[in-house]
Amino acid sequence: MVEKSELLRVPAFVDLPEDQIAWFLSQSQEMHVHAGETYLHQGDPADAMYVILAGEMQVRGELGGETVVLSNKPGDVTGTLPFSRMKQSAVTARAVTDGRILRFPASLFPDLVRRMPELTKRLVGVMSDRIREATRIEQQRDRLAALGKLSAGLAHELNNPASAAQRATSQLRDLLIRIRDASHDLGRRDLTSTQKAEIEKLEATLTGLDGPPPDALTIGDLEDRLDSWLQSHGQTNSWQLAADLARRGVQPEVLQSLFTSLDADTARAALVRIAASVEVATLLHEIESSTSRISELVRAIKEYTFMDQAPVQNVDIVKSLENTLTILNHKLKRRGVVVQRDYEPIPFLVNSFGSELNQVWTNIIDNAIDAMGGNGELRVRTYRDDNGVVVEIGDNGPGIPPKIRARIFEPFFTTKGVGEGTGLGLDTVQRIVKKHRGNIQVTSQPRDTRFQVWLPLAEVPAKTA
Repeated sequence: MVEKSELLRVPAFVDLPEDQIAWFLSQSQEMHVHAGETYLHQGDPADAMYVILAGEMQVRGELGGETVVLSNKPGDVTGTLPFSRMKQSAVTARAVTDGRILRFPASLFPDLVRRMPELTKRLVGVMSDRIREATRIEQQRDRLAALGKLSAGLAHELNNPASAAQRATSQLRDLLIRIRDASHDLGRRDLTSTQKAEIEKLEATLTGLDGPPPDALTIGDLEDRLDSWLQSHGQTNSWQLAADLARRGVQPEVLQSLFTSLDADTARAALVRIAASVEVATLLHEIESSTSRISELVRAIKEYTFMDQAPVQNVDIVKSLENTLTILNHKLKRRGVVVQRDYEPIPFLVNSFGSELNQVWTNIIDNAIDAMGGNGELRVRTYRDDNGVVVEIGDNGPGIPPKIRARIFEPFFTTKGVGEGTGLGLDTVQRIVKKHRGNIQVTSQPRDTRFQVWLPLAEVPAKTA
């Protein structure tokens, strides 16, 4: 039998009048459970509140499509609580160790509210804590899901330039061997200083060519012209030389001076070295471009996450938007989305808590990409409004139906399929914007949905003379 003093040690019942405690005990049933015993199954009627008196209990259920396991210890109040709308149990509860539980029937909640108002108030607090914990778990899950999406995109974005640089370095080994062999061949020939200077001059000219490589059609035509030209100057099996030179956009007439001052065999040896050197220059440019892209992505990641930076600082809004677009570039390209930018030329600084504003842009842009379903136009605009800045993110998707527009900022509301969304994206957006003393509005019609985020501008200290 449960003593009054035992129940009074439970936090929710501390300092309650003894007559109320006595009534509660008289209406409750003491349960003795053994380790491994299940005392509540998912789907059972939600018809009782449980007070854990002794032992450790475990609760298992689904939240947002994922299994969640929680522990209950002596002093915890679980199960159905007053004012709960739950009809069926959402969890399964089992004993981890032998224990004792007090079961109070939900049918007596109206009497409980009337007889024990202080306990009722405390139980409402317990229910609020439970909701906050469920929201925290969902938000953590949402952040992890978003991180997973971003990681997959970034892995792809980083893999492309890394693979290009790796291919280029592999090709460089073969080219350096070709240059070495051609240089040895030239070294065995009796070349005058004028002839050596001519070779070096042409090599420096061709390796110094700048600009993007020609398109595939131009390269094909140029390769045919170079091959014919080389054959007309006594060169056989010249297709490889022609291909190497064509990729760099070398015109046939540029080579005329080489064949004017050298015999055919010497000219070929010189041309082999020059073609290899030209290809080396091309690959070095590719490596430089690839590693620059990797550095750009790493910089964007660091700025996006505010790594190695102060947790609160003035943030350039355009820079914040551009970092987010860089992070989402893979999804934008894969979906065929065109980004239209309309930024004010002056910088707008907003006092931001770490990377939270980037979360706002990520969630809105990610939703816009999904809404456009494969391709479309994403419009990003900034402009000043009194003492604040407005960030407008729009898309030309189908729009948000009027019947759900008023609910899009509600926690757990989502129009996506099971496992595709938790409904916390726009709820998170709204909370972050309010935390930054701003507000968010949405207007939508077919092919024109716009989210407008207003944020107060940071106060920039005046410069002292």
